[in-house]
Amino acid sequence: MILNRGVRIVQLLRKSLNADVSSTTTRMATTSPSGAILPEPRKPRFGYLGVICAVSTGLFIGANLSKNIANFLEENELFVPSDDDDDD
Repeated sequence: MILNRGVRIVQLLRKSLNADVSSTTTRMATTSPSGAILPEPRKPRFGYLGVICAVSTGLFIGANLSKNIANFLEENELFVPSDDDDDD
């Protein structure tokens, strides 16, 4: 009952605003009023550009964070790399 009221309110608001349903809106129903199953909604494709942006952003943030932590540890003498390994 509450869900039906919410759907009715949304429908009334759309009618009152004369808003067109765009591809970015979420749809609450899986069937049409006649009972037919609605087609699957479109999925946004980010492709290689999205993967490159996500990976490069993660690498940049991770590198800066690890650099700052290493500097903090070395300044406070909590971890100082030893120079004994340079004898090769």
